[in-house]
Amino acid sequence: MSTERSTPMIEVKDLRKWFPIHAGVLSRRVGEVKAVDGVSFNVGRKETLSIVGESGCGKTTAGRALLRLIEPTGGSALYRSTPDAAPVDLFQLSQEEMRARRDDLQIIFQDPYGSLNPRITVGNAIGEPLAVRGIAEGSELQDRVEELLKLVGLRPEVANRYPHEFSGGQRQRVGIARALALRPKLIVCDEAVSALDVSIQAQVINLLKDLQDEFNLSYIFIAHDLSVVRYISDRVAVMYLGRIVETGETKQIFDDPQHPYTKALLSAIPSPDPSKRSELIPLTGDVPSPINPPAGCHFHTRCAVAEERCRESYPESVDLGAGHSASCHLLS
Repeated sequence: MSTERSTPMIEVKDLRKWFPIHAGVLSRRVGEVKAVDGVSFNVGRKETLSIVGESGCGKTTAGRALLRLIEPTGGSALYRSTPDAAPVDLFQLSQEEMRARRDDLQIIFQDPYGSLNPRITVGNAIGEPLAVRGIAEGSELQDRVEELLKLVGLRPEVANRYPHEFSGGQRQRVGIARALALRPKLIVCDEAVSALDVSIQAQVINLLKDLQDEFNLSYIFIAHDLSVVRYISDRVAVMYLGRIVETGETKQIFDDPQHPYTKALLSAIPSPDPSKRSELIPLTGDVPSPINPPAGCHFHTRCAVAEERCRESYPESVDLGAGHSASCHLLS
């Protein structure tokens, strides 16, 4: 295995993001919302890691905390700009030092309209990172913007239009062009296709795959549509109530899921073949509150196969071989 493949680009260890709860006249801190509570994963070069789970499980918070769009409560994120570079902990950098790393780390937001300033043209939105960094100006800046527009399948002349003049799919292409402007190495795709029609989703997903091949990009793909995840991912991490419960290669997760929560999620995927009937595994009850998560395994309140030990202690991650692991007492 080559050094480039064997050395992860980024290693996240014990990432935590707790939001304080204040109450009373003096606004005292009375608790925390444990949105992300001890998440660890890594992403290789030119690899797509998808993070999946129900709404509210902490997927988006983890992605934004990794990029320090919101400040993490704890943990580390060791980043290597090249395979042989010394790792740098992104969480220990000053704001100025982190700003210098922004070229390598970008994000595509879920809402393609809300993420664009309606008062400036899309050309200015795409070119702003280049201008701020002093990479290009004048006619050179205009050429770079037109090149980026063509790269994402838009005509160069649309640079003078405003966001409201575009469809949702076109606006998301503008968001992708803006993320690509500084030639990043890692892009967090935060529900990047969930707001789009199915036909447009396919176009944008194929565009992301083509760009990955062309620019050797790594993606953290945050999503809840498992059909999309299966198509685009190299590896999958399944989150539940702020923690990762199972990780593995895409084929391992979809063909041989081990955690009861993963099995329940996959059973809900509709099959296009009416002759194939899969047994739906129902999830009873609501997701517990991250303010006061259950003792033991967080999933035991909704798990049909939970045992007494599941209520008493949180399970350690079990190595299932070939990069596949899951946190479940029934596997140990």
